[in-house]
Amino acid sequence: MTDIAAPMTGEASQPAPPDGPHAPRRSYAELAADESREDFSLRYAPHSFRRWSPSTVAGTALGGIAYLADFAIGASIVFTYGFTSGLASILAAAAIIFLTGIPIARACATYGLDMDLVTRGAGFGYFGSTLTSLIYASFTFIFFALEGSIMAQAMHQAVGLPVEAGYLITTLIVIPIVFRGMGALARVQAWTQPVWIIGMVLPFLVLAFEAPDAWGAFSSFGGTEGAGSGFSWIAFGLGTGVALSLIAQIGEQADYLRFMPARTEANKRRWNLAVLAAGPGWVVIGAAKQLGGAFLAFVALEAVGRTHALEPIAPQIEALKPWLGSFALPAAAVFVIVSQIKINVTNAYSGSLSWSNFFSRITHKHPGRVWYIFLNLVIALTLMEMNMFAALNKLLGFYSNVGIAWIVAVAADLVINKRIGLSPRYIEFKRAYLYAVNPAGFGAMVIASTVSILAFFGLFGRYAEAFSTFIAAGLSLVLCPLIAWLTKGRYYLARPNPVNGPGVETADITATHTCAVCETDYELPDIADCPVRSGPICSLCCSLDAECGDVCRRETGSGPVVLPMPTVRTPVTPAG
Repeated sequence: MTDIAAPMTGEASQPAPPDGPHAPRRSYAELAADESREDFSLRYAPHSFRRWSPSTVAGTALGGIAYLADFAIGASIVFTYGFTSGLASILAAAAIIFLTGIPIARACATYGLDMDLVTRGAGFGYFGSTLTSLIYASFTFIFFALEGSIMAQAMHQAVGLPVEAGYLITTLIVIPIVFRGMGALARVQAWTQPVWIIGMVLPFLVLAFEAPDAWGAFSSFGGTEGAGSGFSWIAFGLGTGVALSLIAQIGEQADYLRFMPARTEANKRRWNLAVLAAGPGWVVIGAAKQLGGAFLAFVALEAVGRTHALEPIAPQIEALKPWLGSFALPAAAVFVIVSQIKINVTNAYSGSLSWSNFFSRITHKHPGRVWYIFLNLVIALTLMEMNMFAALNKLLGFYSNVGIAWIVAVAADLVINKRIGLSPRYIEFKRAYLYAVNPAGFGAMVIASTVSILAFFGLFGRYAEAFSTFIAAGLSLVLCPLIAWLTKGRYYLARPNPVNGPGVETADITATHTCAVCETDYELPDIADCPVRSGPICSLCCSLDAECGDVCRRETGSGPVVLPMPTVRTPVTPAG
């Protein structure tokens, strides 16, 4: 794989108040201008950058799901609620995550957009998606902290390193990789994949030969808290809520899927399979890992006790001992450390993208994605030092209520609203054409998450508490199209898009146009028409303009201000 940089240079500065086409040129700081590191963090990923094959993009995306939080989550669910209810919870959550992930993955791969930009155009509006950027950022630092805790536990077991020091090391080790962007992440995922596959399969192979009856005993396991081995609706609801905390993982998959090459007749089968596997397909492996992690913890329970059985390193060691003896500890430690590096580079990378999206809209400044890596890591390190691992079920169960309300609202817009004409058929993500807030998706998410959180804290009774995430999902699914219908879809577009609105799917979207502000060429989907600049403007310059007063959204006597199509400068051959 090759890092490909866009031709942006210069130093970050906020331009003087715009006064027409001769306003000062905007330039970007060195780190923000280097797209080999920046990876088009706040904008459409152009075809000229998407040079990777579908299989390479899919492999990189799936490399990020090597994490062992699934082991801890699955073990925690089964230990708390018993095998039968735990299994049903894991499978139900996987089905919901898979179904909601299909339309989101296809949208991100088709339009070259990350989760935040898709959310803008899928019912939330320009500022409405700011809240979801925080929700997504929370997902990345919560799970970075969880994965970092698991890695610190492994280093403590292997070399006696204090876990507090381990937290710091797990935080610092990912910075050089994440700093380099998509190219470096892809190489790390590829290089570490053989070690991870061997480490993942070997414990189960050992147990298949050394403890063939263990699975039978596991299937009748009643948990460690008296839940019993039978099915319980309350336990099923609560367990599903914990497993559904992983629903925002589709955002991390989307951060890679946006680099998928254009879908063509020649590659459509490979493209479809890659998007399905790297998008919603992650949860198939994830559910298997949750169940496998619970099984390993069950086998190790008597030897190490409940607390250590929930820490993935201890069950891994116990499973490997019959074959590896004294080498079980270093082998398990290597596997855990490699797994956690693979996922935490993704958590840190996706967190930097999310924080960039959030602060660019709030401050109208963009120093570069890489600076937000440090913000995300500081928050994650603080959570680790606070021992968030001890409150795993409660924390993840609460987060699920917000995460699922957001993801289901976006999926409902893509599947329902766009298909029946309540919203535009394409994804409009540019500030110049969006209302600040769209009540269809944003309103659905706020109402659904508020009601479900109240249910989660027991306001509506025991069953509503257990099924709070189902309440969030159901309300979002119904309210998003309902609000869009009641408002007649008027809050999707603040004005018509003459540049790349309807018909963008068949237009020459690889043609480039020169931004009147930064004087850099960008492909058609990243361009808006700007009445203040009297010409085309790229989406990022548009987002960062603090002085224009959103003139383009104001209606004049003849309707919204629009400009003719920008002149095509240079054709770019799409990646195939």
